[in-house]
Amino acid sequence: MEKLKNQLITEKSIRLLQQNQYTFHVDSKLTKTEMKNWIEQFFDVKVRGINSSRVAARKRRRSKLSLNSTSKKKMIARLQANYFIPLFLN
Repeated sequence: MEKLKNQLITEKSIRLLQQNQYTFHVDSKLTKTEMKNWIEQFFDVKVRGINSSRVAARKRRRSKLSLNSTSKKKMIARLQANYFIPLFLN
């Protein structure tokens, strides 16, 4: 579970829920097949496909010191019909 960081909740990800697609922030070393296998075993669902992308690091500047946040990776899991994943709300 440490490779899956959290479920991403944005306007776009909420729209994707209507198409049975779920968005997650994951560890940057995680592969699509590892993510697919993990989701299928943990949530007991069938995954049709996985899309992944890297989110660039944000560069911020504070006075004379520049701060860099680490880059992130997000994956969108597309499930087969009649399967769903409950939302993780904190």
